[in-house]
Amino acid sequence: MTKKDYLIGKLLVSMPQIGDPRFDKSVILICAHDENGAMGLVINNMMDNVEFADLIKQLDIYPDTPDKQVTNIPVYEGGPVDTARGFVLHEATSKRDDSIGVNSEFCITGTIDAVRDIVSGKGPDNMLFILGYAGWSAGQLEKELQENTWLTANPDRELIFNISPNDKWERAISSIGLDLSALSLDAGHA
Repeated sequence: MTKKDYLIGKLLVSMPQIGDPRFDKSVILICAHDENGAMGLVINNMMDNVEFADLIKQLDIYPDTPDKQVTNIPVYEGGPVDTARGFVLHEATSKRDDSIGVNSEFCITGTIDAVRDIVSGKGPDNMLFILGYAGWSAGQLEKELQENTWLTANPDRELIFNISPNDKWERAISSIGLDLSALSLDAGHA
């Protein structure tokens, strides 16, 4: 595999027959991919039982003013690996010194200072707060692609930050130009 074949900055869109309920109708932004494996963040799986306000209390982070409420920030489940680790996925225009560029459009940050900035209102306007990530060992993602487990798509700011999580999978499928009713539920090779 050459560097140009790596999927950094691309979306993985799960096929209907994925067979793993953790990734059913998942859309994943690939943040790292090389000969050693891959790492990505699921961007459409909100956690119903985790509140951002509770997380910041656990971290002893409080708003600058007592009347400021930080309750409306959704928390996403980024994947089954290291589920206590938090990431802020944001636009590259809001890049911080501690941000890691995914591509020219998106960055991730995983520091307490980034969370403090969000709570104090200095965080990026367009961002997702994500716990955990999806990971693949060397060659595993390539094998899954050959088995038709995933489709790849180009990300766009609107899909990542502004589309309802429940609609992101269908939007990603349609961005590829596919009709959901035409997707085969059987894996195969030509």
